Amino acid sequence: MRALVLATLGFGVSCWAWALLSPLGPVLVQRGTVADASLVVAIPVLVGAVGRIPIGALTDRFGGRIMFPAVSLAAVVPVLFLGLVGQDSLAGLLLGGLLLGIAGTIFAIGIPFVNSWFPPERRGMATGIYGASMGGTAIAAFTTVPLVSAAGPAAPFLASAAALVLYAGVAAVLMRPAPGWRPSTANPLRQTAGALRLPITWQTGALYALSFGGYVAFTVFLPTLLVGWYELSPGDAALRTAGFVVVAVILRPFGGVLADRFTAARMLLVSYAALALAAGVLMVHPPLAPWGTAAFLLAAGGLGLGAGAVFALVARVAPPQSIGAVTGVVGAAGGLGGFVPPLLMAASMESFGTYGPALAALLAAAVGALALTAHVGRRDRPAAA
Repeated sequence: MRALVLATLGFGVSCWAWALLSPLGPVLVQRGTVADASLVVAIPVLVGAVGRIPIGALTDRFGGRIMFPAVSLAAVVPVLFLGLVGQDSLAGLLLGGLLLGIAGTIFAIGIPFVNSWFPPERRGMATGIYGASMGGTAIAAFTTVPLVSAAGPAAPFLASAAALVLYAGVAAVLMRPAPGWRPSTANPLRQTAGALRLPITWQTGALYALSFGGYVAFTVFLPTLLVGWYELSPGDAALRTAGFVVVAVILRPFGGVLADRFTAARMLLVSYAALALAAGVLMVHPPLAPWGTAAFLLAAGGLGLGAGAVFALVARVAPPQSIGAVTGVVGAAGGLGGFVPPLLMAASMESFGTYGPALAALLAAAVGALALTAHVGRRDRPAAA
């Protein structure tokens, strides 16, 4: 449990740092620093996604005890850069966002670390709890705009940097490798190549691209959507985004626990059905109260359940000696799934004057995920069976 708590805290603090630019999107547009914040908020997502592949393979080699503090300290550099000098120009924001992506790679460390401490029948629960610390993005959503208003544009970045340094120190002192864990001696590139040859890597990667990618996409773009489509203030939009995050975070551990009990495939079918229904409602631009709000919350619940269930499946079927590499690839797919939708949303509004076509694409993706889950699910069994 100590290992699970430390890993969960690490992912939460890193998610806070990773999401710092998202709530600032509308603020940066109002300041005139950028004309459109879509690319600025999407860049950390892209880098955090791709970076999970090498970080996952390195975790197989060095273990979570070394990788958690190392990546946390590395993330301090871009956080301080953005807080102190990077917010005044588009070039500074893009460079800072590019480097900030390192904070998002830490997810690929925690899954193999947590798996090494828990037996197969409890890994869905453990990875679900660990994954719930994606709620660190809610800290950014709740606090970034108020801190900027109260203490200046550097304040949220300085607070996040301090938390990263504090966590790195605690993890370095208290973390231990699991008794049965052994470092992989395989070449990290060869390890990643081996993971890419596994069909389950691509199948679960596609599912996670929608589950976690959809969550990330809503997290980074929802403030802009609420301001542009429903004419809310940036502060109100940030708070509503935080509510979306909270619902998804609360339900992610349930996705893992219920996957242990009923199979991951069944939980994924429920989650993608909920997402499809929510996308179908949102694409017609319903009033925010009550239908829009209900649909956003339904989408949050579906995405949270799905994100927890996908890694319950990965934890049971991936080869133990390669689980870091598999996690890295699947986690990268999730991050990449969060990079594309904000760009599609912006293009949809620019071309059609509405977000409806982009949300219709989300509906189509959810239907496709239902079909893929039905195929993959034929090989899934309850963990205790």
